[in-house]
Amino acid sequence: MSSLRKAWQVLREQGPKAVFWRVLHALARPPKPLSGSIPIRLLVKEDDASEVDWSIPHPAVLDPIVLNDDKLTIAWIMSPPGESSGGHQNIFRFISVLEAAGHTIRIYLYSAHEPFTVSTIKDMLASSPSYPRLNATIEEHTVAGVADDVDVIFATGWETAYPSFRDSSRARRFYFVQDFEPYFTSVGSASVLAENTYRFGFQGITAGGFLSHKLSTEYGMPAEHYDFGANRDLYNVIEDRPRKEIFFYARPVTERRGFELGILALAHFAKARPEYTINLAGWDVSAYKIPFDYTNLKDLKIDQLNEVYNRCAAGLVISLTNMSLLPLELLSAGVIPVVNDGPNNRLVSDNEFIEYTQASPKALAAKLIEVVDREDAVSHARAASDSVRATNWESSGARFLEIFDGAIRG
Repeated sequence: MSSLRKAWQVLREQGPKAVFWRVLHALARPPKPLSGSIPIRLLVKEDDASEVDWSIPHPAVLDPIVLNDDKLTIAWIMSPPGESSGGHQNIFRFISVLEAAGHTIRIYLYSAHEPFTVSTIKDMLASSPSYPRLNATIEEHTVAGVADDVDVIFATGWETAYPSFRDSSRARRFYFVQDFEPYFTSVGSASVLAENTYRFGFQGITAGGFLSHKLSTEYGMPAEHYDFGANRDLYNVIEDRPRKEIFFYARPVTERRGFELGILALAHFAKARPEYTINLAGWDVSAYKIPFDYTNLKDLKIDQLNEVYNRCAAGLVISLTNMSLLPLELLSAGVIPVVNDGPNNRLVSDNEFIEYTQASPKALAAKLIEVVDREDAVSHARAASDSVRATNWESSGARFLEIFDGAIRG
């Protein structure tokens, strides 16, 4: 049927208003893409993904060099960091540990599609309170690979494992794994390419025990872990007093943080305890239809968090892959974390003050209510803070160095 005949039929059967809306809809429809105009878009560069055959071990993995020097040159390949990127902040934390041990660091920024300039990244790092000051050089990663004098290459996000594998350098290969990244997308090309990196044979150093267990038992990847820490200089109890607010790490753009599940839970909590202020932080959520009153804290800087935490009796943290760093930070500030139960979280921290419960909106809400209704809430908050007094990043850094030194000399 021709377009004209279709329009006449709609006019006769549904009237001129229906014709008007159909025309408007057709005009708003994006034009059909030109032939061959849609690129393949992955986090990894096409050539890198295409050329890696992990079924043949990399020479640096098959016959690793033994490094006995105390001072090494270490390359880290990573995506361009953002000011609020917790993963990058953690990478820089451990780079700082390596620098303090006397090693030289070279940072290579890798991006398949997103444009960036090294100078802009350097300016952000220099001005941000979230990043430590380093002596490391920073440059864009190119097909030339890392410098000839590099002794060790660290991959970080899954996409960076591919250029590390393709590099002809004999440098020892490490993989700094902070999450199970195949879970970040639905099952498909990206998840398979991410999963394959755990079969590259790189030495893994993971954030917490869940990842080291999963990667070693399911993929045969050599992996050891460091435990999470909390910075008491940043997160601490300011004063012992009742708290009438709660906190939710709300990042709708990060699927694994369970934004929608959290909102459903908080809707139940808001009905049951309307006198409590609900703080949403991590993203500007003003465009979202949220069925309760809340304070939109957006994306706070790291030095603004403790004051907010000290107003909150409980914090809802949903981690659907590897556990977030947030529960220990909350504990340090006297906030009781309510966290979805599962091995991905319990294998990272079994702290007795973390309130684990099922990932059901009503179960999460009930646990929040239980926490804020405690008669001993003030003393309980202080005890929670004291429970992580020895859980610090200095210990994590020492463990990281122990794993690193043992691997390069093995």
